[in-house]
Amino acid sequence: MSEDILINVTPQETRVAVVVQGAAQELHVERTAMRGIVGNIYLGRVVRVLPGMQSAFIDAGLAKKAFLHVADIWRHEPRRESPLRPDGVPDERAPAKPLQTQALQNPSLQKQPSVPTNATNHEPIERLLHEGQSLLVQIVKEPLGTKGARLSTQMSIAGRLLVYLPQEPHAGHIGVSQRIGDEAGREALRARVLRLLPPNENGGFIVRTLAEDASDEDLAADIAYLRKLWDDILTASRTARAPTPLYQDLGLAQRMLRDFAGESTTTIQIDSRESFEKLKEFARAYTPEVADRVVHYVGEKPLFERYSIDAEIERALARRVDLKSGGYLILDQTEAMTTIDVNTGGFVGGRSFDDTIFKTNLEAAHAIARQLRLRNLGGIIVLDFIDMENREHQDQVLTELRRALSGDRMKMTVNGFTQLGLVEMTRKRTRESLAHVLCEPCPTCAGTGQVKTAKTICYEILRELLREARQFNPREFRVLASQSVIDLFLEEESQNLAMLGDFIGKPVSLQVETLYTQEQYDIILM
Repeated sequence: MSEDILINVTPQETRVAVVVQGAAQELHVERTAMRGIVGNIYLGRVVRVLPGMQSAFIDAGLAKKAFLHVADIWRHEPRRESPLRPDGVPDERAPAKPLQTQALQNPSLQKQPSVPTNATNHEPIERLLHEGQSLLVQIVKEPLGTKGARLSTQMSIAGRLLVYLPQEPHAGHIGVSQRIGDEAGREALRARVLRLLPPNENGGFIVRTLAEDASDEDLAADIAYLRKLWDDILTASRTARAPTPLYQDLGLAQRMLRDFAGESTTTIQIDSRESFEKLKEFARAYTPEVADRVVHYVGEKPLFERYSIDAEIERALARRVDLKSGGYLILDQTEAMTTIDVNTGGFVGGRSFDDTIFKTNLEAAHAIARQLRLRNLGGIIVLDFIDMENREHQDQVLTELRRALSGDRMKMTVNGFTQLGLVEMTRKRTRESLAHVLCEPCPTCAGTGQVKTAKTICYEILRELLREARQFNPREFRVLASQSVIDLFLEEESQNLAMLGDFIGKPVSLQVETLYTQEQYDIILM
């Protein structure tokens, strides 16, 4: 099935939509100010060595000096000498200390510093580093508060299907993600990747979960891409002057080209001339098979408006999704899970009530699969289809759901109907959902979706006035509240307010605060 990738670029953010047969199937947003630096590689300069902490501060050109612990220095064995050549680039000819098995088996640990099991036997950092030395380093932890970023000299570069470990000492070592559950499958993948490695490969690779269904051509392309990337980094490091960045994890547009563009991609349209030139150059170097499909969009209408993507984004933020038949979905995201409820609404087109329910559920299965991709919903997902007594109908809806989900790029599991008629599933979470990127909790309801009524607030104020009158003895109480609450005090609740004033023996005045929400109020002691 052919698809188009639309890329809208502004100085503030990049937005990408994947469109299949005229309908948006995936939406991605990356804000310029929120791009992380984990995974970036720099040529840094040692500014201070701290023997007492067995650490060093590195100037990598960031706002704060970065931190490097001796456990994160890539050591070469058996030679007891610095792991770095004078120009700060690892000497790949020397055998290096192997990675920890845990890091090899789990790609999620690829950015974490490797702490050797013999951590207490490290060569002293003062013998490994000296002030003014150039050093090739990678960010493994973002700066937090007053602390600078944490570094490692152990490199790992993520591709679409593989993670490249250029310093792995055992040439051709292949680790496989443990999320690929079946051992036979892991061994088959390991053998395939090993067969595709070039004869002169000295590094190692971690096979990611996405590689489970990849072809040999896709794997070979990823190997070539990662090796070229590392060669470019090494070449740049030999002529650069510290501190300077050598590699930044790809931006959204490049990642989409690397991860999503393939044989089924018809066009990759981008509406920024400058970004188009950069993307075209990137495609020629790393994904030449799709380079001729990258085009600069110059239409009169904005790119996202022409393909109705902006309207689609608005609909993807709504709680309710209408179905063509007249039924609808209700989607609710909580901290622990996402629930999706299917309702018939105004659909009465079936030959019988059971037939109406069945057809609504079939349509909902396709809509649910699309909404999961559009909104990037992950974690535990519970689907509440309309109850079906017919077992055959349940099986057909489940089959249709699995078929609709089969085109999803994320790994997922779908269980059958429970005794309560619910379908439980999981979808791998790789980034924030669309709502979490574009929205924030409502300042009025704090994300609950409801607020206390004006009458409830009135009664809270009356109780608070009584409590304050027992503790203090002011001349007067002044109530500051929203217009709706004050109006209620002046009308329906005026008698209750007057009775309380007589009971406490103090006058109570009212003042509208236009900036207050319905739940906000203050009581001033005059």
